[in-house]
Amino acid sequence: MPKRPTSILDELGIAAGNVLDAAAGAFTPTVRLGVTGLSRAGKTIFITALVDNLIEGGRLPLFSPLAEGRLIAARLAEQPDDAVPRFAYEKHLADLTGPDPRWPDSTRRISQLRLELKFSSNAWHAGFTGPQTFNLDIVDYPGEWLLDLPLLGKTFAEWSADEFAAAETPPRDALARDWLAATAAADPLAEAGEPAAEALAKAFTAYLLACRADEHALSTLPPGRFLMPGDLEGSPALTFAPLPDPDGPVRSSTLYAMLERRFEAYKSVVIRPFFRDHFARLDRQVVLVDALAALNAGPRAMADLEAALADILRAFRPGALNLVTNVFARRIDRILFAATKADHLHHTAHDRLEAILGRLVASAAARAKFAGAETRSLALAAIRATTEGTVQQDGAALPCIVGTPRAGETLEGETYDGETEIAFYPGDLPKSPDALFEAEAAGAALKFLRFVPPEPDPETPGLPHIRLDRALEFLIGDKMR
Repeated sequence: MPKRPTSILDELGIAAGNVLDAAAGAFTPTVRLGVTGLSRAGKTIFITALVDNLIEGGRLPLFSPLAEGRLIAARLAEQPDDAVPRFAYEKHLADLTGPDPRWPDSTRRISQLRLELKFSSNAWHAGFTGPQTFNLDIVDYPGEWLLDLPLLGKTFAEWSADEFAAAETPPRDALARDWLAATAAADPLAEAGEPAAEALAKAFTAYLLACRADEHALSTLPPGRFLMPGDLEGSPALTFAPLPDPDGPVRSSTLYAMLERRFEAYKSVVIRPFFRDHFARLDRQVVLVDALAALNAGPRAMADLEAALADILRAFRPGALNLVTNVFARRIDRILFAATKADHLHHTAHDRLEAILGRLVASAAARAKFAGAETRSLALAAIRATTEGTVQQDGAALPCIVGTPRAGETLEGETYDGETEIAFYPGDLPKSPDALFEAEAAGAALKFLRFVPPEPDPETPGLPHIRLDRALEFLIGDKMR
């Protein structure tokens, strides 16, 4: 049986926080929406586009409150939690819509934004109550942090053994050589010293970064703060690394004991507060998945992404909405799984992209449904950077996308300058997602480029997207009926 990731005190703290949230929302209902995904999945872009389209009231034909003329206004409200950094919406929007549009910086820490929505209900009593208001609190956090939650149930020795076992499998075995050499040169039973701890932590972090590089695109890379340290960079809680079990008794002054203490400190100082103060207070969740990056890297990256998503989603607390018990034990009652960057494919391939996403999250979706939560899988592009067209190849018309690759992107020996528009056919996704996990040749014919942001369109409010309105309808449409 797996160990509990939280203690009794953690659960009491979570319950107390939920009671306070319920009291604060007694007059204005509040939905806390978590937005997560692994690195480069598009969290910042998703939130910026969602907020912009709600505020501007544009490009959301399938979002029923807007389509039916019931959305009166949406505006940014005062930050709900003083201790949580505010999501830099205005800066990110300026990056995307300025004279030289560029993609905003990616998520590196937790942040939050409150959006106040005023609408007319279509319920029978709406004529007596008048317009209604509810708060949408959007919580943005790196998916890598969720990969840390399973560490709460592991000892330092167990975690170390798992890391060494993973480093024996391709392509990690080649990437781990320097880290493993540094580990072999260290003596776990030697007297503890800061230089030795720092050297091991540096070598281990370099190994994790190499695994995450585009050509490998591996995803299962805890501890998450080693890749996104934020304000903890250089702290003792992030200065540790796996060590093999020593031969002999471990004194408290040894290097092994020192790194073991820091591993436990990482759980206490970093993981538990995040779970207790933020993650366990969510009502609804968006999980953004960059399947295209894994497709570029091949079957091993796809299998690793599948394993990472299973670990991430195992941390969720899904369940049906219950107005009584949810006051004390909050549950996520709706989860949207979204395959991002759908604009990198012609729309005729979107159903296959959704099928690949369905394979990646199948077990987690089934578990959430069993617990009573609703789930949905969707291929979307929070901001659409391409248009569609056709190209002729061997006498056949192939559906393609048209866009401007980012500077430095390469294809068939050509490197793009960030200014040249091209028509691009990325290849066919297989009819069966299973093919992508079975052979190295499966992903060889596929290639996905990154594109520059679209030029602003002053005539149409809101940022262009693909299916962002469907995502909104599933996430909050029922709260605005």
